[in-house]
Amino acid sequence: MAKGKKKTKSKARPKKTKKKKKSFLLFPKFFQKWSLIFMGLFALLGLLASLNFPRLTMEKNMTPTDETTVAFIAEIGETSRYLAARNDLYASVMIAQAILESDSGQSSLSQKPSYNFFGIKGEYNGQSVTLPTWEDDGKGNPYHIDAAFRSYGSVENSLQDYVDFLEGSYYVGVHRSKTKSYKDATAALTGVYATDITYGDKLNSIIEQYQLTIYDTY
Repeated sequence: MAKGKKKTKSKARPKKTKKKKKSFLLFPKFFQKWSLIFMGLFALLGLLASLNFPRLTMEKNMTPTDETTVAFIAEIGETSRYLAARNDLYASVMIAQAILESDSGQSSLSQKPSYNFFGIKGEYNGQSVTLPTWEDDGKGNPYHIDAAFRSYGSVENSLQDYVDFLEGSYYVGVHRSKTKSYKDATAALTGVYATDITYGDKLNSIIEQYQLTIYDTY
């Protein structure tokens, strides 16, 4: 009996030893398995990120200056669309001029209480503000002057006065009915509305960059 018990114990020991060895050997395999799974997940996430990258909106890729401009467009865009449509003008050109002339609403002239987004000189209902400005002699040479600019008191007055300002025959070449595209209008403004000989090119660049022609539909 004693011998039988010893034999039983001797048989059981190898089995226990083998089980321990198996569980010990399985641990690194288990670890490797999950490591591969996590690596696969990270690789998949990286692939998805790369696929979505081209779809990022313009706002997420913009510099602070771009963000300011987009916010300014959002502020005046729909009112400009409405006024331009009623006055035979291009809203795209109107918005581009406001961006260029007012530095996207950041210039001192465009701030409260003047709200002069278009650099229009003179008085508005007897109100004006005198500020330094640069002019072009028509040959690309800038010079400095102090000039009186209209002070509007509100954004709405500024936008309305712009379309009224372009209503006369002096700016007939800017009207939609007299042009084939907004580029004809920006060309008509060059050297007339502004002395800058590259004025039209600057407006065209702004219109294209911010896709302002969407405001020409109504």
